[in-house]
Amino acid sequence: MGNAMTFSEVLESADELSLDEQETLMEVLHRRIIEHRRAELVKEVQNAQQEFKEGKCKPTTPFELMKEILS
Repeated sequence: MGNAMTFSEVLESADELSLDEQETLMEVLHRRIIEHRRAELVKEVQNAQQEFKEGKCKPTTPFELMKEILS
């Protein structure tokens, strides 16, 4: 990625777009972020399921979980 733009350059380029183009860019970026977050969540769930299968974690009650979090 030798031609990567800095964040500042991206913002400056976005300023040169029309309002409609900026709105479209925002929508595209929003959808991509949602897709990325969804993929991360799928990976986390798969990892948790694998850890559970391997016996690395055990079922717990909400009370026990909160007690652990708050301690």
